[in-house]
Amino acid sequence: MDDLKAEVVVSAPLNDVWSAWTSSEGVKSWFSPEANVDPRPGGPFELFFDPANHDHESTKGCVFTEIEHGSSLSFTWKGPGQFAQLMNDPSRLTKVLVTFHDVSGLTRVIINHIGWGDSEEWAQAREWHQKAWKDVLASLKSVLESSIDDLWTAPEQNDEGT
Repeated sequence: MDDLKAEVVVSAPLNDVWSAWTSSEGVKSWFSPEANVDPRPGGPFELFFDPANHDHESTKGCVFTEIEHGSSLSFTWKGPGQFAQLMNDPSRLTKVLVTFHDVSGLTRVIINHIGWGDSEEWAQAREWHQKAWKDVLASLKSVLESSIDDLWTAPEQNDEGT
């Protein structure tokens, strides 16, 4: 099955958009109510959509697989409850690659979600995720383009970019 792609252009500097994806506070401002994010290969990319139950509706156990500071990141991914039997077995996790491009002070974010199977169930899961990623990117854009200082502040970076 074809890869799933989604993209958005955000009126915010690349560093702010990058930080929104690579810090727990940033992720919580636009993606999920609770997050455990440690942007290093093998570090967690765990989103908890039900903070009272980390085992329900979460990406618990998902990890960053690659990080290219300010340019791209990738992580393993689990689907929501209705696709848990299909997608959430550790041997069948899909993978999400996010790339970041500075476009004259704006930031283009491109999601490439790969690893889909070839059944009707997989087609349904892919269709659900296509809409979900569109909504997620709309949330990212909305938050970063409106009073970001009221929500969270991107962390300062040292000379090594961390």
